[in-house]
Amino acid sequence: MQNRIDVSKLDLKESIVNIRRVTKVVKGGKNSRFSVTVVVGDNDGHVGLGLGKSVEIPEAVRKATEDAKKNLITVPMKGTTIPHRIEGTFGAGRVLLMPAVQGTGVIAGGAARTVLEYAGIKDVRAKILGSNNPGNVAYATIEGLRSLKTLESVAQARGLSREEILG
Repeated sequence: MQNRIDVSKLDLKESIVNIRRVTKVVKGGKNSRFSVTVVVGDNDGHVGLGLGKSVEIPEAVRKATEDAKKNLITVPMKGTTIPHRIEGTFGAGRVLLMPAVQGTGVIAGGAARTVLEYAGIKDVRAKILGSNNPGNVAYATIEGLRSLKTLESVAQARGLSREEILG
């Protein structure tokens, strides 16, 4: 379990990734609602993704924002990029995240770009593989960022020094 991040100390910005109208067929007919996916981040290593559903869009956005704040993660970074290449998977959505040299910028499309920018990563390349559903792509990007590890964290987990791992 990760340490809880104190949301009150962060200057979070939010962005709507996806708004969908979903319908449930019930005995009395069809129930229409809105499903909203929101990404929040402080552009400094913290990012979260949330889902909210409601009959009205503003209420769904509020719920999604609350959910995103509950699911904040800290992204390990190496300067302005990510420490290593990683693939994130969620459902049929797969996103390949690759580190890039300084000055490259964020080369990514759609929902992956939004998540990476709100995480504060300045130089990264990403390729969406599999499904291009914005919700699944956003969640796959978050999963990839969640699985990143720094050299220090690997050294600590193995009980070795940084020099011993590098050889």
